[in-house]
Amino acid sequence: MRTTNWRRKWADALNGYLFISPWLIIFIIFSLISLGYAVYLSFTEYNLLRPPRWWGFEGYQRVFADDLFLSKALPNTFKYALIVVPIQTFLSLVLAFAMDQNLRFQRFFRTIFYLPSVTSSVVISLIFIWIFAPQGIFNQITGLTVNWLDDPRTAFYVIMGMNIFTTSGTLMLIFLAGLQDIPLAVYEAAEIDGANGLQKFFYITIPMLRPVIFFVVTVGVIGCFQVFDQIFVMTSGGPLDSTTTITYLIYKWAFRDTRIQMGQASALAVILTLIILAVTLLQRRVIEGSGSGVER
Repeated sequence: MRTTNWRRKWADALNGYLFISPWLIIFIIFSLISLGYAVYLSFTEYNLLRPPRWWGFEGYQRVFADDLFLSKALPNTFKYALIVVPIQTFLSLVLAFAMDQNLRFQRFFRTIFYLPSVTSSVVISLIFIWIFAPQGIFNQITGLTVNWLDDPRTAFYVIMGMNIFTTSGTLMLIFLAGLQDIPLAVYEAAEIDGANGLQKFFYITIPMLRPVIFFVVTVGVIGCFQVFDQIFVMTSGGPLDSTTTITYLIYKWAFRDTRIQMGQASALAVILTLIILAVTLLQRRVIEGSGSGVER
């Protein structure tokens, strides 16, 4: 009897692994092996022309001694995340509340708000280049003569605005799903106890949306730390490296510089992974800590 049960469990497990084997093979080849090889390259000197040569932590030391990384890429990346994540989270939450009401043309507005999220980031970047060109629509409407993407004081903020514009729709749908998952009975019980709209929002909606908020903030932070294509298309890290981020610096060291530094770029990629992991764990503790305080 035990042998039969064991065989049945083994057959069920084997069938399960067979069903997920296509995804599992792709994950192992393109994720695990790639990640492991990148970690290996971070300890080597490699320029794509000669075989990798082991040099230990030299690549990491060079990263932390690089002025472009310390003065531009690292602060720009954190600045980008600190500005974009709160704004896009707040805006998407407001849009989700609006779309959760009984409005006319509700599906139409949901589609309009979500449309930028499914449009190619390269296409959206080109549109923003045309809008904020010296003779673009924005300057013509406002009467200004600012060259937005060639000015170190404004270029980064244009990219931030574009990122908020393109991601708020997706995050809106995530918040909307969370809002619609909150039982109406909870709100009805609060109304019976005399709770007003603000009290229901802060003591029911926000606490019950906490897992969704954590997910949205986590996705936003990871996306901000990995921003690349918009910067590549719109500014190429300029002007004066004012829009250079960690991901763009990885690309620059690995492929664009006259002296290819693939090992150093891999070291920076590993550092970025650790930064994202640390920030995610920190924000999880903060959100869970604030939630436990509310429950008490």
